[in-house]
Amino acid sequence: MITISNLTKYYGKNLAVNNISFTINENEILGFLGPNGAGKSTTMNMISGYLPMTKGTVTIYGNDISKKPMDAKKCIGYLPEIPPVYPDMKVKEYLKFCAGLKKIPVSKRSEQIDYVMRKLKITDVSNRLIKHLSKGYRQRVGFAQALLGNPKFLILDEPTVGLDPEQVAEVREIIKELKKDHSVIFSSHILSEVSAICDRVVIINKGVIRAIDTIENLEKNFTSNFIINIKIDGDKQKVEEVIKSFDGVKEISESRTEEGNINFFSIVLDGDADTVRTKLMSELIAKGFSIIEISTEKPNLEDVFIKLINQPVKKETLSDILESISDESDKTSDNDSANNEKEEN
Repeated sequence: MITISNLTKYYGKNLAVNNISFTINENEILGFLGPNGAGKSTTMNMISGYLPMTKGTVTIYGNDISKKPMDAKKCIGYLPEIPPVYPDMKVKEYLKFCAGLKKIPVSKRSEQIDYVMRKLKITDVSNRLIKHLSKGYRQRVGFAQALLGNPKFLILDEPTVGLDPEQVAEVREIIKELKKDHSVIFSSHILSEVSAICDRVVIINKGVIRAIDTIENLEKNFTSNFIINIKIDGDKQKVEEVIKSFDGVKEISESRTEEGNINFFSIVLDGDADTVRTKLMSELIAKGFSIIEISTEKPNLEDVFIKLINQPVKKETLSDILESISDESDKTSDNDSANNEKEEN
């Protein structure tokens, strides 16, 4: 398991990540969502050990990344938003270089490199210079280096950026397959992509976590409104009167006459959508109106995301952080003094 506790990052006086905590379970794909500037990449850089934290801890399979960086980093495969590739190296040459940096035994390097090239489907460009590859292929090469050494934990920051739709679908399948043997934290701006492959999601905005849950629970708990669209044959004013007076109808968000006496209504429901919809349809039919067409719009991850990132957030001040760090240092000093006294006794 990967545990992130009270993680905080200041750039000067600017607070980028504000005291966040969450876990990533074994064999889980965790989606990490937020608008631009939310603190996603900063958080991933701190989790990977690339960027020092102002406060907090990151523990990767029992190894604190600040205290045991080498042991922790052996468990990590990291694909940053901009892949760390060297354009003047050939693909296979670059992967050999990365294998050496990761201290993969020489006897296993060729096997590992062949495996990741097959996995990412870049074998056919293995002898080409990286600078001559398309953006999509460079992204795959960066992904391949993250997989080298078979790390338990993968950090993927926007792994499908620059890929065409077919390549995006392929990478999604690769990530889903990786779940069998790895834990994955996966950042993306494409919400449909996150919905398709993630077990849980963390939504962050302005450095503060707004929600952590499964997509199903978020859609259920953070959006209570459903919308039904009805095309109905009947006098518009009379139909509106029936709809507005019905218990469970929050509002008519749109209405228009399409042709003759055919009218379209978009209705926001509050409460149990299925029950309200069924009773409303029965009421309209009982009043003599003919329902031509009906459809339901259920809340989705996009609705949840927009609602959560627009909520106000309370930020910790720099003085709060410094005071907290000071308190922790005092506690550590007190503990050390107590332990020394016991040893002397």
